Amino acid sequence: MFGEIIIDWYQKNMRDLPWRRTTDPYKIWLSEIILQQTRVDQGQTYYQKFVRQYPTVKKLAQAGEHDVLKLWQGLGYYSRARNLHHAAKDVVKRFNGKFPSAYTDIISLKGVGEYTAAAIASFSFKAKYAVVDGNVFRVLARYLGIPQAVNVASSKKVFYEAATQLMEDLPPDIFNQAIMEFGALQCKPQSPDCSKCPLQNSCYAFCNKKVNELPVKEKKQTIRNRYFNYLFIRKGRHVYMRKRTGNDIWKNMYDFPLIETKKKISDSKLLRHEDLKKYFGRNKYKLASSGETMKHQLSHQTIYARFFVLETAADIKATGIRRMDKTSIQKLAVPRLIEKYLETSGHL
Repeated sequence: MFGEIIIDWYQKNMRDLPWRRTTDPYKIWLSEIILQQTRVDQGQTYYQKFVRQYPTVKKLAQAGEHDVLKLWQGLGYYSRARNLHHAAKDVVKRFNGKFPSAYTDIISLKGVGEYTAAAIASFSFKAKYAVVDGNVFRVLARYLGIPQAVNVASSKKVFYEAATQLMEDLPPDIFNQAIMEFGALQCKPQSPDCSKCPLQNSCYAFCNKKVNELPVKEKKQTIRNRYFNYLFIRKGRHVYMRKRTGNDIWKNMYDFPLIETKKKISDSKLLRHEDLKKYFGRNKYKLASSGETMKHQLSHQTIYARFFVLETAADIKATGIRRMDKTSIQKLAVPRLIEKYLETSGHL
């Protein structure tokens, strides 16, 4: 009953999305990884860019990591772009360039978890695996009155079993798409229009006036604050950039030389900072300008960034930084924070 109502609603209300017009597992995989990062409207743009640039998994595998990161730029969570690239090469190596059809093989690819593997297996190969994303968690929690917190790993089994039972013998690809779309458009997080819901008479949350109480979520972890003091070092028409390494955010992307501090510092304190010596040594430089703090929100971190424009006539030879001109910088894969600064500062 539930599944038939959901599918009927879906066929009347579904959005026309490009990844719904294909059963190509490579393209389904691309769409799912991209949509973990962004809204559907923005996701379509990135999806189309990737499909044009890399129409097959072999083409993606042949690309350079930097090119993949550049195309991904602006989505955040760049480790997922690196995993995407790694997995594409794995498909070529282990499966001779043919995207695997078995769930166990799909989930063995780097960056592919239970949700993504189930989506690919059901959408591309009609395998009976329930796809449980945030929208599905919400629909199930409200409809069945499930009290377990949706953001706790131990709850996944409860929701997965519930979704599988409700799927019954219905086509898994259509059922999964339907319940996900229902959560996105009808059973929305805030102020769902329950008066138009075809499930209202059998919905636990609606019948018990608990729509606003479900799903249950545990309190999020504390957000870490970080203070980035970027050195925009100019020598004539050149600027110095550095490639980020180590196990931190934005790995293998480019930003400016950086001094990280425990709190916001003044211009005068920056000019006296010990770390400046590793860039300038005894060479002269001057502070041309400094900007206001830019706040950049990540999932578990808040970056407070200031950009200090420093001018020098000497060549900087510090480890890990490169002198570049405007054209070269525009080709780099940079975090959205740096991209925004370059777009608005007028320094390039």
